[in-house]
Amino acid sequence: MRTKLRAMKIAGPLIKGKFIERPNRFITHIELKGKKVISHLPDPGRLQELLIPGATVWLRPALKDSHRKTQYSTIMVEKDGVLISLDTTLPNQFLREDFDTIPFFNRWSLVRSEYKIGNHRIDFLLKNTIENEIYTEVKSVTFVEKGIAQFPDAVTERGKQHSELLTSLQSKGKKTMILFICQRPDADIFQPMWDRDPSFSNALFTAQQAGVEIKCITTNVSLKEMTFCREIPLNLAPPNE
Repeated sequence: MRTKLRAMKIAGPLIKGKFIERPNRFITHIELKGKKVISHLPDPGRLQELLIPGATVWLRPALKDSHRKTQYSTIMVEKDGVLISLDTTLPNQFLREDFDTIPFFNRWSLVRSEYKIGNHRIDFLLKNTIENEIYTEVKSVTFVEKGIAQFPDAVTERGKQHSELLTSLQSKGKKTMILFICQRPDADIFQPMWDRDPSFSNALFTAQQAGVEIKCITTNVSLKEMTFCREIPLNLAPPNE
């Protein structure tokens, strides 16, 4: 039986602003109350379809005693009436706190986060009621176009290495999973972004062929919380196949 739906709280309050420009991967310039402020961006992806001049964004003020160089973090952006999280730490936090609200995890328990294997760390080690363990890697998805969620929107060598590691573990009889968490609710299907990162996309497809379980879920995001929305189907096959 599915656990009663809970909501992961998002730290706030968040302040509404207007996107001006992005001078580098981790910095955004935002118009806030008529003034330009410098804000940290936690998502290093390209985000070109989201961070458009004039787009509404939501900032989280830094703690007064944090001694940060930037006073704010750019946490969310709105596009076509949809609120999208840009905080790449939220998917892991969501799984850590609320993984049993996801139907295919409701009989599993958390063993350890940041599980070390050689020179790598896997996001989560979980187990079920009969002690089967599952090595689980989580990836944050923000890109959605015409109902298609895609990852990655920037080349990810780390993601490729994780896919290859889980493929190796699967070949040794371990149970493994890559879970894509879409930080928005408006996707109907997931596929790799082959034209952006063919190496990762091929590694992901190879992982699935080897038996690594690949899943993607969407989430409902508000200014105060994130909840599970639904699992969506996949299309991992290379183009023209």
